[in-house]
Amino acid sequence: MDLKVNEGRVMDELERLAEFSDTPAPAVTRVVFSQADMDARRFVKDECAGAGLAVHEDAIGNMFARWAGSEPELPAVGTGSHIDAIPHSGRYDGTVGVLGGLEAIRVLREAGFRPRRCIELVMFTAEEPTRFGIGCLGSRMLSGSLEAGAGERLKDGDGRSLNQVRQGAGFDGSLGAVRLPRGHYHAFVELHIEQGPLLERKQIPLGVVTAIAAPASIRIIIEGEGGHAGAVLMPARRDAFLGACEIALALEAAAKATGAIDTVATTGVCQVFPGAVNSIPSRVQLAVDVRDIDETRRDQVLNALAQACETVAATRGLKVEREVLNADSPAICDATVVESLTAACEEQGAKFDKMVSRAYHDSLFVSRIAPAAMLFIPCRAGVSHRPDEYASPEDITRGIGVLAAALRRLAG
Repeated sequence: MDLKVNEGRVMDELERLAEFSDTPAPAVTRVVFSQADMDARRFVKDECAGAGLAVHEDAIGNMFARWAGSEPELPAVGTGSHIDAIPHSGRYDGTVGVLGGLEAIRVLREAGFRPRRCIELVMFTAEEPTRFGIGCLGSRMLSGSLEAGAGERLKDGDGRSLNQVRQGAGFDGSLGAVRLPRGHYHAFVELHIEQGPLLERKQIPLGVVTAIAAPASIRIIIEGEGGHAGAVLMPARRDAFLGACEIALALEAAAKATGAIDTVATTGVCQVFPGAVNSIPSRVQLAVDVRDIDETRRDQVLNALAQACETVAATRGLKVEREVLNADSPAICDATVVESLTAACEEQGAKFDKMVSRAYHDSLFVSRIAPAAMLFIPCRAGVSHRPDEYASPEDITRGIGVLAAALRRLAG
């Protein structure tokens, strides 16, 4: 079967989708449930309806666009990603998986393929944590990884609850009904840009993902004693910032000590109070991210971090509070779905490499209720979450072709 991707159609849709933004081009800002997000959602829904797909949305705003199979009672084959974008980011993160999934369905229809299983395109709500402080909001709820009570518990920067915001955007109904049953999907495949430099560096056009790393996010508050920078002598100081520095360095050392290249740890936020050059810091808040594809190894780093906090508190006379905000489990991609992707690559004559995803994606949570895997295409210099994020039309087209071939195999 000859699968012909309409490159011009896809690139035009990506260009049009990028125009729904709260910042001028080339940057894209599309925070969940903002006007830009709602306009973008409407655009994607219209494109799906125009392709003859049956579209519906759930109470959190996940969108489902279904191509009915000849045996609709069977578990469906799913594909998709997200379209929300962090402030001042690019136009390819997530969107390639949504519009690419739509194009893969159109390619199969135009080639005369008739699926046995339904093929369902999913546009997940809020993969980015920008508004409510937690990523993969839609897929977490869809998989049952986040309880319905989060609708009241999660607040945005203005103090509005998730329920208030989603209902204001027109998404009513019970969040408890969002969860899909295990067995809803026979398989799920997400097409995505790599967000790293490995494929480009190796000059390999496709990556078949075999495991997805997951983060643990920790908030650490260090309290010491402030004072005048000139008047308080060094032996008497309880400097919260210096304690925070020791903790951050201990975290780095713990990550390196695993000896595994897949263990990474980042201290991404350091807020110092009062923040004056002539005042000893009395309070510091750190935000820490620890990731690995091996949960045991990641948790070793978390344990080392906890020990470092206790040691610094004792040796420096500080009060250190540590709060684990989330600690998601990594995912191993399903072997059968991975095999379908590798066979599709070979069928399309596309060179590929098996790799892990060090960023996490909606597929991580979908994998808890369905066999799932991912397909990566290169992005220039590995740049993502920036306005200069770029994936070439050739790479996007190749990825869609392989996705279509894999969906054909899985939907039978």
